[in-house]
Amino acid sequence: MKVLVTGVKGQLGHDVVNELEKRGHQAVGVDIEEMDITDEASVNQVIRENLPEAVIHCAAYTAVDAAEDNVELCRRVNGDGTRNIAKVCRDLDIKMMYISTDYVFNGQGTRPWEPDDHREPLNVYGQTKCEGELAVEENLEKYFIVRIAWVFGVNGKNFIKTMLNLGKTRDTLTVVADQIGSPTYTYDLSRLLVDMIETDKYGRYHATNEGLCSWYEFACEIFRQAGMKVNVLPVESKDYPAKATRPMNSRMSKEKLTENGFKLLPPWQDALSRYLKEIEY
Repeated sequence: MKVLVTGVKGQLGHDVVNELEKRGHQAVGVDIEEMDITDEASVNQVIRENLPEAVIHCAAYTAVDAAEDNVELCRRVNGDGTRNIAKVCRDLDIKMMYISTDYVFNGQGTRPWEPDDHREPLNVYGQTKCEGELAVEENLEKYFIVRIAWVFGVNGKNFIKTMLNLGKTRDTLTVVADQIGSPTYTYDLSRLLVDMIETDKYGRYHATNEGLCSWYEFACEIFRQAGMKVNVLPVESKDYPAKATRPMNSRMSKEKLTENGFKLLPPWQDALSRYLKEIEY
């Protein structure tokens, strides 16, 4: 199968291309240099030239705090850019997978979010990703919307790399303890995404590694597995103000994956262990 993957320079797009090629699929990885998703003509030209059987759309504006000051740019990328891709996929009858986020929900309560729960974004990033979801749903029938959270991979920046770097120069760190979710390794996630795109089991899904923790617990486990002696202190979100409101509840129900015969991802602690080996830490 020929699959076009956007955001190939990012953590997830990089791993998705590798996984597709490993399975013998033809992967066409593009980033802004090859296809500017905000430019309708560019999207039309690149997709029509390549004529893939599927598009996995990983590219996004993901700087959550910066988005609050760059609303139009964030919307052009996450909303309009996704619509540009969805329209070409509709016209050429290409199935599309859109990578979204738990930020489309209001982040309240303790119940795991279901794929069909009401969307009520908390911030500009969440709002524009929600607009992307709606663009996909309005234009296509053959689509997957896969919401992910707390992602880490070899390519690019992430929480683990930040903690490891801080741990080299600081004995004590404070980390938020009242936001709960599931860390997700792009290597594991990419395997699931390719499993999904090989089928026609369309719809909205949630995909994270198994198990829950707070950012504080995640940081503690990072230092434990890395063998670093760093004193981590728990703090509340209100003590760590940020420009964009963060969800307190990023628990995601993955029952729909199991119901459709997809294999759940391994526990996040196991993923962390493999990741630290991968980055040779």
